[in-house]
Amino acid sequence: MSNKFKSILATSRPALIAGPCAAESREQLVNTAEALAGIQGLMAFRAGLWKPRTRPGDFEGVGEKGLAWLQEVKERFGLRLAVEIAFPAHAEACLKAGIDIMWIGARSVVSPFVVDDIARALKGSEACVMVKNPLNPDLSLWAGGIERLMKNGITSLAAVHRGFDLYYSKPFRNVPLWEIPIELKNNFPELPVFCDPSHIGGQRKYLLQISQKAFDLGMDGLMIEAHIDPQHALTDVAQQVSPRELKEIMSGLKIRKQQNKADAALEKYRTSIDELDDQLLEILSKRMQIAEWIGKLKKEQDLAPYQPDRWAAVLDDRIKKGGSLSLSKDFVMKVFNLIHMESLDRQE
Repeated sequence: MSNKFKSILATSRPALIAGPCAAESREQLVNTAEALAGIQGLMAFRAGLWKPRTRPGDFEGVGEKGLAWLQEVKERFGLRLAVEIAFPAHAEACLKAGIDIMWIGARSVVSPFVVDDIARALKGSEACVMVKNPLNPDLSLWAGGIERLMKNGITSLAAVHRGFDLYYSKPFRNVPLWEIPIELKNNFPELPVFCDPSHIGGQRKYLLQISQKAFDLGMDGLMIEAHIDPQHALTDVAQQVSPRELKEIMSGLKIRKQQNKADAALEKYRTSIDELDDQLLEILSKRMQIAEWIGKLKKEQDLAPYQPDRWAAVLDDRIKKGGSLSLSKDFVMKVFNLIHMESLDRQE
């Protein structure tokens, strides 16, 4: 795949796209850009103008009027501009304003119709398009969004890994599931893949850890939310960093030599095991919490913690389900007997 976006990327890693989650005012954008200018690897300034919020009433962005503020940032500091788009009208407005990079967000990429409409609106332009992964861990849907853009003649492309929205994601806001962006990279070897540690971590304290992991796994750059006054931001307060904090993160990164294919595959599987273990621990913690609630109810009703008939039925059910998942009866019995003993201890 011929990819013009490579000519815009910084010639050396780490490449960085940074700026506030949302444009709030002219002063906020100009002051943030001024403080970010000169940070190592900074290749573009990002800001959300149209913000898809989960709940109505939350700040949904300033819309098109923010384009003029971004144009001033470009003129004053010489920074390329990156904006999220969700409709063809957004794309058309950004093209008129000279926006260099547009990204299709996680909520939009799930709709092939939306991606097709945006692709047609951008057809024939020189704008770079970044595609964030969908909320659910669906590699084919992510790849499909990229392919739909390519089908419309858009080859200036990149992907953005922002993690996946699963119920068990602690300690992060979104589960990284690193094997999925790695597989995307295998499918599109020339496609630059950026990591969005802000949305994966959900808290600024995790950004360096996640960013380092992204580069260790061969990603090309970072997209990080930075705000001149994070504590008073109108969106995503916990995950935005100040320009000073961002400088510290970038200076703390270690860009190591790329692993060979065998080592990279081993690292991918080890990373998957680490993520699954984190989820297991989170699930076990929740299970024990529920066991304690059950213990309180049993005490109120003067019931013994150990209920033989109930436990026999539970164990038989888990053994059958484990067998359907290729887990041996002996293994399932050992695991659930340990869980049961700990639950009884909690109940007592």
